[in-house]
Amino acid sequence: MIYLNYTNMKMKIRIWIYPLILMGFVLIFTNGCKKDEDSPSNGVTDIDGNIYDTVAIGTQVWMVENLKTTKYNDGTSIPLVTVEAAWSNLTTPGYCFYDNDAGTNKATYGAIYNWYTVNTGKLCPTGWHVPSDAEWTTLTNFLGGEYVAGGKLKQSGISLWSSPNDGATNWSGFTALPAGYRQEAGSFCNINDDDFWWSTTTSTSQITKAWSRGVNYNYPYVYNDFYLKSFGYSVRCLRN
Repeated sequence: MIYLNYTNMKMKIRIWIYPLILMGFVLIFTNGCKKDEDSPSNGVTDIDGNIYDTVAIGTQVWMVENLKTTKYNDGTSIPLVTVEAAWSNLTTPGYCFYDNDAGTNKATYGAIYNWYTVNTGKLCPTGWHVPSDAEWTTLTNFLGGEYVAGGKLKQSGISLWSSPNDGATNWSGFTALPAGYRQEAGSFCNINDDDFWWSTTTSTSQITKAWSRGVNYNYPYVYNDFYLKSFGYSVRCLRN
């Protein structure tokens, strides 16, 4: 008759199980911390060599900064237009920097483009594009709707934004900054107060205007309206 020593068996089982459990935790931790080579955090580089951080928001991947490029993605230069009268008469592409001061404003706020530049389809780096009006709506819907999405898009605090920067939490990681804009007559307005971004979508009721989105220091919501294509706004690129 064979007698089993259950005490010894239990001890042997414990000796084998504990290392296996420990190994499992190590594998989980290692895989959880492993950098995904396709992760949005790797960033993207434009034709000028500017590098942008990116962030996944819902099903979309966005740049975390406004576009700075002075060239299209095929290497062609975008016309730099500094004179107010020349800007106001444009029906062709043009860009500038706020107050025509790239040294002060380019790194933080990016460039300002009229809509004709957007309409070329060559502004964002390859694999990226200027979002349509519908794609902007996808973003704001994911963030709870236009009445609260602005706060979730804006960088928090008042180091750059004017006070009170209402509702700003940057919950999304989008990090909207108050870049201001350029009016159709060529004057610069509202740095520290506003940022507006173009969409690719033309207004169906007024063909001289296109849809945009914007945020303001005094409100937690997102502006959704169409403006003259000769306005100068920021651009955020969306991954294809």
